[in-house]
Amino acid sequence: MLAIAPSRPSAAAPVASVAGVRDRASDRRWAQYLVDERAEAAVYRGLAARREGEERDILLRLAEAEGRHEAHWLGLLGGEPRRLPSASLRTRLLGWMASRFGFVFVLALAQNAEARSPYDSEPAAPASMRADEKVHHEVVRGLAAQGRRRLSGTFRAAVFGANDGLVSNFALVLGIGAAGVSTHLVLLSGIAGLLAGALSMGAGEFVSVRSQRELLESTEPSGFADDGLPDLDIEANELALVYRARGMAEDEALGRARAVIEDARRGRMPSRARHGDAHEVVGGAWRAALSSFAFFASGAIIPVLPWLLGLSGLVAVLVALVLVGVALMLTGATVGLLSGASPLKRGLRQVAIGFGAAAVTYLLGLLFGVSTA
Repeated sequence: MLAIAPSRPSAAAPVASVAGVRDRASDRRWAQYLVDERAEAAVYRGLAARREGEERDILLRLAEAEGRHEAHWLGLLGGEPRRLPSASLRTRLLGWMASRFGFVFVLALAQNAEARSPYDSEPAAPASMRADEKVHHEVVRGLAAQGRRRLSGTFRAAVFGANDGLVSNFALVLGIGAAGVSTHLVLLSGIAGLLAGALSMGAGEFVSVRSQRELLESTEPSGFADDGLPDLDIEANELALVYRARGMAEDEALGRARAVIEDARRGRMPSRARHGDAHEVVGGAWRAALSSFAFFASGAIIPVLPWLLGLSGLVAVLVALVLVGVALMLTGATVGLLSGASPLKRGLRQVAIGFGAAAVTYLLGLLFGVSTA
């Protein structure tokens, strides 16, 4: 984890360097920076209040750093302005999420915000402040990493399930509808696709995650030979080979083997290291399966909604197109947000991929419908 430099007094040098170019536009700009720095510091203090230990200390130090930046803009403005603008939409959104959403969501948004600092093109921002913003990005990224690891197993299954349900069932109902079949058959096919896909996704996730966890468990040290440790010859034994097989150098393995045998003769058995982080990333098999089933079903029901509501023909297709587009945008934006990337770009990419797959299926349905007419 990157350390943050201790809080230090605001330097007066930048004030003198820009005093000659101060105007109304710069005052407005600096006032905006001032309120944004205050709002960001408040977010970090709010997050710190809900954490403890190292995480709490790091968040409070981030708030202190934002306070130094605030003091810089106050110095340039010559004190507290009589009127201040509202915080930027991005900063207000960050504050709103901080009081309502989980820790990792807020940190992901904060990471994205720190990566788009306006100070790179601001002549009144000293080089140290621009460097601070880049370091803050890495600090927030590090804080968010643990939460992302906890989310990754179930979240991966949930996002993939919802996206697969949206795209596959949308493509299915479009393809069947393009073939010229009745509204009843389109609806029946959509429901059948939902159930078959959700069950398949849930079963597949269960097998995949369970198999991965079993593979991880098979790589962990076992206690199979522990009962015989006290009886080993301390000068002539193969225990060192066990440690060499696990990657230790020969001399280190010999020393480790001697120490373990001596401890075993005193009644102290060796502890077994576990792959806790690896298991955490993989997630639980039942949890992944259930979330995959639920999210596939929730995604797959969206393209069918127009037909469930009694619509048909082109109207049903257009309504389904809008609903699926919004849902794809949301899933893509959520992935982008949690990964620290641009939510808009990830959302648009998801929409393009989903609509592309559906378009191919729709064209095939048209061809099939014409060939069987």
